[in-house]
Amino acid sequence: MKIFIIEDDLAIGRALLSVLQDEGHSVVWVRLAMNAIQKIQTENFDAVLLDLGLPDGDGTTLLRELRSLGLRLPVLIMTARESLEDRLNGFNIGADDYLIKPFEIPELLARLRAIVRRGNFSIDGAESIWNFGEIMLDEGRMLVTRAGQPVTLSKTEFALLLNLIKQSDRVLTRAELESRVLPHSEGQTLDVHIFNLRKKIGERVIRTVRGVGYMVQRDNA
Repeated sequence: MKIFIIEDDLAIGRALLSVLQDEGHSVVWVRLAMNAIQKIQTENFDAVLLDLGLPDGDGTTLLRELRSLGLRLPVLIMTARESLEDRLNGFNIGADDYLIKPFEIPELLARLRAIVRRGNFSIDGAESIWNFGEIMLDEGRMLVTRAGQPVTLSKTEFALLLNLIKQSDRVLTRAELESRVLPHSEGQTLDVHIFNLRKKIGERVIRTVRGVGYMVQRDNA
């Protein structure tokens, strides 16, 4: 997984960075709220660990902005604010979980895994099923249909489509897609897979953002 940590405390941030990297995750850590939304919009994260008491703003403001933009990636709040009112407010503005400091690292890891699993549910509640216009992708069974008809995809094509749909309405850079799906590729391999994928699911589903990467837009679904 790729985890985004927003935490100003050096000791906590360094501990989380070390533990998550030891667990095999890719981690980005920032200490300020400034530019956090832009980073979330331009990089492909699986979850956010969010401190509320940041030097340049409150984490609740950041979370409200994130949800107002329609960004649905899982967010786990980490904070010393332990009142019932604070916890309810955190959930009401869009947090997926709320962990009170100080906490034990094993508990944080367990909660992180849980919110990422829950994040793989579609709007209608079906586990690991993603509906995007006439495209239905069943992550658990590696099944794709278009207008109810099965679509045969290679493992790489399936992984590309899954990554794009999970982060719909966001541009995924070529580097992000290649690192996640084609870590050992060279040259124009990504373009070839995108070309083949478009032939199978429709030309308009995947949009090219010239010089940056690719995205899928719900307006085009």
